[in-house]
Amino acid sequence: MNFQPILLGVLGTQEIILIVIAILILFGGRKIPELMRGLGKGIREFNDAKSNVRKEIEDSTTNDTTQTK
Repeated sequence: MNFQPILLGVLGTQEIILIVIAILILFGGRKIPELMRGLGKGIREFNDAKSNVRKEIEDSTTNDTTQTK
């Protein structure tokens, strides 16, 4: 099975260029780096939280197996 994101199949080059131009008009060139920094921080925090949850699950399963022995 081929799972391609539906959004990328719908958007063509012209639509992506139009979206980029609209973002430039709405936010201006000076605000875009600030927005990207905020987006990067949000993604980083999400990944940190995801890895913390994964570590807690692995620790709890390790503790459960050592207690049952």
